[in-house]
Amino acid sequence: MVFLNGRFLPLEDATVPVLDRGFIFGDAIYEFIPVYARRPFRLEEHFTRLERSLDAVRIRNPYTRDQWRAHLGELIARQEYAHQGLYLQVTRGVAKRDHAFPAPDVSPTVFMMANPLVNPPAALVEQGVAAVTAEDFRWLRCDIKTTSLIANCLLRQHAADAGATETILLRDGVLTEASASNVFLVRAGTVLAPHKSNFILPGITYDVVMELAHGAALPVEVRDISEAELRAAEEIWLTSSSKEVLAVCTLDGVPVGSGRPGPVFRRMHGLYQDFKRALMAPTTVSA
Repeated sequence: MVFLNGRFLPLEDATVPVLDRGFIFGDAIYEFIPVYARRPFRLEEHFTRLERSLDAVRIRNPYTRDQWRAHLGELIARQEYAHQGLYLQVTRGVAKRDHAFPAPDVSPTVFMMANPLVNPPAALVEQGVAAVTAEDFRWLRCDIKTTSLIANCLLRQHAADAGATETILLRDGVLTEASASNVFLVRAGTVLAPHKSNFILPGITYDVVMELAHGAALPVEVRDISEAELRAAEEIWLTSSSKEVLAVCTLDGVPVGSGRPGPVFRRMHGLYQDFKRALMAPTTVSA
């Protein structure tokens, strides 16, 4: 079952008009929310990012937070699996094809679906993954979570063509992120993270990793990271809602550090799993 404009219906029955601006222009924003044991992960933070993206592209938010919670809760409850990847999309709505925005009374289109959440298998966490690099040729507002993702698709395909998991991006010799992940480095035991900017999507998992690093008293630096530093890193991590925290062990065919997931990654991965288990623990109600 999926959600479309206030209705729950089978996926095969969910359709939108061809003049929907999400179809014509990619004029839409989206969110992906992990759901563990039927509990949405960092829901308020996802709402904040959703609202920020809608405001940035001037799409009217169709629901209050309470309404969003109710619709998401019902969608989650209708699925047969407990761990879910919940995707939601808001387009500007249906209007005649014109680059300028339609009248304000055009209703946004809202679509939501939930699939089984697929996290990296234990073997992949243990051995790490391969990544390649490419120049970041995307637009200048990568901080908006828009559905206009053709550049990201091309960059992700660049990795797929090379038999790699991700493409790590450089803009004018400085690390930004990956095609569908944020990126962290470890050098001399210090966790390095690119600072948030218009070139980087503000990842919810990025924030969790930063919080866990500070809580564990790991040294952290947030700053510009050069290509030379990336290639000399002892460890490279990918983070995202589905990947959680994943080690990169080869970059452009060259081993990263020892060529195996490093000790700081292993600690962070353990911290993240503990954090996730605490979220899934049954809640108790006091008498």
